[in-house]
Amino acid sequence: MQRIIGGILVIAATSGIGFLYSKELQIYLEKMLYIRHLIYLLKGELEYCVAPIGEVFGKIAQRVKQPYKNWLLAMQKQIENREADEFFIIWMRTIDQYLGELSLKPSHLIQLKELGCYLGQNHTAVESRNLQLYIERLELEIEKMREGIETKRRIGSCLGVMAGIFLVVILL
Repeated sequence: MQRIIGGILVIAATSGIGFLYSKELQIYLEKMLYIRHLIYLLKGELEYCVAPIGEVFGKIAQRVKQPYKNWLLAMQKQIENREADEFFIIWMRTIDQYLGELSLKPSHLIQLKELGCYLGQNHTAVESRNLQLYIERLELEIEKMREGIETKRRIGSCLGVMAGIFLVVILL
């Protein structure tokens, strides 16, 4: 009787691990979608609001959730206080400090950091075009993730169950 209960618990645990894997994939996709939303907000504010970039970050911070809000407020504060000479340095440092908890893939983090090279130059047309290019790259990444997410979710769930059955067979 104990072996049967133990086997059921092992199968349930490994199935739960497969479910958590699929949930993590969905959460990561939501993070990428929110970053796209944030960049759209930034692009819109830069195009239609003739304000300094520090103010733009402050306006956007009022409309977004944590940790993006803290990141944008830190950007606003550091730009207004001129704590660093270059916008790019502020961008990189604040991304590392405030968005590190998002656990983005290194390639996505690098793309986000590279965006800072092209902002803060007081050329609205250039900034807008670079934001649009970043949005297009981000949408391609999101589309790739969406295509593979269902397959990966099914595989994760199946592997969880199969691993549980395998362990039960070995242990019994």
